[in-house]
Amino acid sequence: MKVHRWTSGLLCIAAIGCVPAPASEPTTPASKSNLTFAVLPAESDRFPIAARYTTERLKRARVRGLEEPQVSKVSLEVVQLSIECVEPTPACYGAVGKELAANRLLFAEIVPGPRRDQIQVQVTLFDVDAKERRRSAVKVFASEEDVAFGVGAVVDEVTKP
Repeated sequence: MKVHRWTSGLLCIAAIGCVPAPASEPTTPASKSNLTFAVLPAESDRFPIAARYTTERLKRARVRGLEEPQVSKVSLEVVQLSIECVEPTPACYGAVGKELAANRLLFAEIVPGPRRDQIQVQVTLFDVDAKERRRSAVKVFASEEDVAFGVGAVVDEVTKP
């Protein structure tokens, strides 16, 4: 009987040693950021070609530390109208960001330039949480076609560190 107890004890110890360790939680690659980055398409009835070129460049923009942007289907103006906050103020831009569930907004405003036929494009990176413009750049173009060749530099100025 003593042999049997001793053998049983060894079998228990051996069995415990064979039990696998508890599985660790699966690891996922760390994301770049918990911040949501939204790009709003440019819109201009007066300068549709400039708006199209600007929107295409905004869609390709990347900001260091942020994931690839979510591109909104509607422009800044449309979101502002839908939330009834149309002023170009930090409070209204903050409300737009909340509506889009975004922490950062990248958008462009296209208006007539200081002289006839000129176009002014202002690109803004807005921090929704702080309710402030992070960076902004403005450039005046001689024509809509010139926007195609120069708006990339304006976007880069705003999005590059």
